[in-house]
Amino acid sequence: MKCPHCGHDGSRVIDTRDSGDGIRRRRVCKQCNQRFTTYEQLNTAVHIVKSDGRREPFDRIKLLNGIRVASAKRPIATAHLEGIVDQIEEYVHSSGRTEIPSKEIGNIVLNRLKAIDPVAYIRFATVYMDLPDLESVRSEIDRLMDRS
Repeated sequence: MKCPHCGHDGSRVIDTRDSGDGIRRRRVCKQCNQRFTTYEQLNTAVHIVKSDGRREPFDRIKLLNGIRVASAKRPIATAHLEGIVDQIEEYVHSSGRTEIPSKEIGNIVLNRLKAIDPVAYIRFATVYMDLPDLESVRSEIDRLMDRS
């Protein structure tokens, strides 16, 4: 840790405290004896690995918007959709992993939507599963109908 006063890279910690979402450390420079404070935070960023290999930070808003589009004009309460996103966000952060495949998140969304609204499920599936034509959509609808 470099001293902000003289630039020396030697310091010692004289006090450590919990600061809610991190740690606050009071330091003293070994060269100029000036005191300064540093804050440390745990890096809990989880990245979503896309099917093409790209990595993006997990974005709750992006996930919620995708589910909202699939559920547009359906009798599903906004609070219910937010609850689905809450569950997925909890899953993502409690998994202990730094990277999660987008396919895994998509499957969770599909399972939740299938349980509450088949139309929202089909809408989400056409984008998520990249159903290229009406025959593919029809096959997915037939699979859904056979299961229920």
